[in-house]
Amino acid sequence: MFRSLGVRNYRLYAIGQLLSNPGTWMQRIAQDWLVLQLSGGSGIALGLTTALQFLPMLLFGLLGGAIVDRIDKRRLLICTQSAMAVLAVGLGVLATAGAAEVWHVYLFALGLGMVTVVDNPGRQSFVPEMVGRDHLTNAIALNSASFQLGRVTGPAVAGLLIAWVGSGPVFLVNGASFGFTILALMMIRPSELNRTDRDAAGGKGRIREGLAYIASRRDLIVLLALAACTQFFGANVQNQLALMVNNVFETGPDAFGWAAACLAVGSLVGALLAARREHPHMRLVLLGALAFGLLQAVAGTMPSYLPFIVVLVPMGVAFMTFVTTLNATFQLSVAPQMRGRVMSMFLLVFMGVAPIGAPVVGFLADTWGPETSMFVGGAVTVAVVVTLTLALRWAKGTSLRELLTTARIDDGRPAEEAEPATGPEDTAGQVDGPPAAVDGEPGTTREPGDGEDRPRRTDHRGTARPSGTERT
Repeated sequence: MFRSLGVRNYRLYAIGQLLSNPGTWMQRIAQDWLVLQLSGGSGIALGLTTALQFLPMLLFGLLGGAIVDRIDKRRLLICTQSAMAVLAVGLGVLATAGAAEVWHVYLFALGLGMVTVVDNPGRQSFVPEMVGRDHLTNAIALNSASFQLGRVTGPAVAGLLIAWVGSGPVFLVNGASFGFTILALMMIRPSELNRTDRDAAGGKGRIREGLAYIASRRDLIVLLALAACTQFFGANVQNQLALMVNNVFETGPDAFGWAAACLAVGSLVGALLAARREHPHMRLVLLGALAFGLLQAVAGTMPSYLPFIVVLVPMGVAFMTFVTTLNATFQLSVAPQMRGRVMSMFLLVFMGVAPIGAPVVGFLADTWGPETSMFVGGAVTVAVVVTLTLALRWAKGTSLRELLTTARIDDGRPAEEAEPATGPEDTAGQVDGPPAAVDGEPGTTREPGDGEDRPRRTDHRGTARPSGTERT
């Protein structure tokens, strides 16, 4: 479960994230609660705050990915984490002094969103440089586990602090917590990183090149569509929790913190279960999204606070199963020199739909109630997953069982027409192709070479081929 921690650079990075993530979730809770208090419990104001925070990713996400593919990712992350710390401290000073207004929170949310345009794809692309391909799936799952562990502790602590001293000090604590990540990044040894050739992404038209690459991959397009539809409401679950706790159950900030913590407990369990899996699997993407939608709809029908927070635990397990499997599938199936741009598109879709969905969630909550907003969100997610699954079955001409046991959606091209893989990393196993063996799928055998084992891939028909020669 923790095998990628054997890599020194990743171990330092993971420790820094483990210590910093609770502060991030403390700020999220404090920000939501501050907006609700300043706006008189307005769902639209809460949705607008979320929209402003994620809007930059929607507008500039592709540009951020192109930047990430061009510069040193470790130095980039030191700069972005420092900027986030400054923003947290600034808002904390205003809130502590009692001078904060709603428009202040809007501005700081927008500033945070601008920084995440390069920080998010930078962090996603930096993990493969630290651990390589063999431990990538495990490292992604452990990152999610660390994030969700912060989501367990952060909201609960934030709820108590807000009730005790107010929202302002919570922002200050988060600003200080960024120091752990910055210190870890500075201690990482650049000589031990598996760097990609940044010059390969040079020249004009980098964004256009990335879009053309994604357009040529049917599997990536389908997964992006699934992410967009699921996240339209799923990305705003935190807002729905705040509205349910404040407007429906009429409890305080401590109850909001515990509700968010219950969702995080399930997410943590889901992430740790994902860390035990060797490779991503298509059925986990589809079933995870389906289960999340069903449980979200059920949560919207709960009559009281206690059964509501109980449903949030399996809901978190389902959501994290979907997220980690989807992320690993993207990371493992793209060319290394394209990873920044592909992951920026993934994040653009995965996070960029939040600015569109947040006002919709707020409107539904203000018009028909938060419980209706939550039920509709879950029902839409279920309908999308079912429709997309049936469409995939029809397009591929396969049975539903065969579709759900496929590790990756085939891009529709026969093996003999596949493009050659490019880049020096391909010979090290980082090729633009499917991940290794998954639950009975054709995988890898080993052959000696240059004094050590070298992977030998198999195509979808089971024919062995040397690593790095072509992708299917």
